Amino acid sequence: MVITMKSVEELAKIAKQLKEKGMSDKDIATEMHLSLNTVIWLLSGESKSKEIPNDVKIGWRSIGVYGNRIYNLAEIMADIIEEETFADEKDIDTIVGVTINGIPYATFISDILGKELAIYRPLTQKAQGTFSSNYAKVTGKRVVLIDDVISTGETITKAIEAVKAEKGEVALIVVITNKTGKDDVLGVPVRSLIRARLIG
Repeated sequence: MVITMKSVEELAKIAKQLKEKGMSDKDIATEMHLSLNTVIWLLSGESKSKEIPNDVKIGWRSIGVYGNRIYNLAEIMADIIEEETFADEKDIDTIVGVTINGIPYATFISDILGKELAIYRPLTQKAQGTFSSNYAKVTGKRVVLIDDVISTGETITKAIEAVKAEKGEVALIVVITNKTGKDDVLGVPVRSLIRARLIG
């Protein structure tokens, strides 16, 4: 839904509750599927003003509560990956799930396509993210990044840079919803199931 004054108070309340539990602003943005700027605005108390940030709230509860529903979306995402890699005639080695919301989709996609699974954990705004040592490495691999939402592109940008730092190559980004309207991030194609855009 597009954020309206009616929904702002509820969003601000949820953001504050998450902050009280010790979550960082970035973690809250990820949890609530909002841009970091919107979360900062909600936490600042400015939500009583009429200047609502341009953002779109995405809710996955009806999908996320059942594994079979996540699997069904993962099948569509896997089909998109096969279509794209067939088109460029280059195979991929590894599916990279961006924590936390990209992990369940990446896990199923890895199984469907028979590819390795890697997990990327973005840290703070200033610190570089890291790959979990419990999963596949991306060094020298051709990978696909999987996440649920691209809001500003900041997390995906850091993930691409982290793969490059490991001498890997990001061939494709696949998400459920793209809120940016961009067709690529740092030259890497973005494919989404849904493209959300504000009108007006």
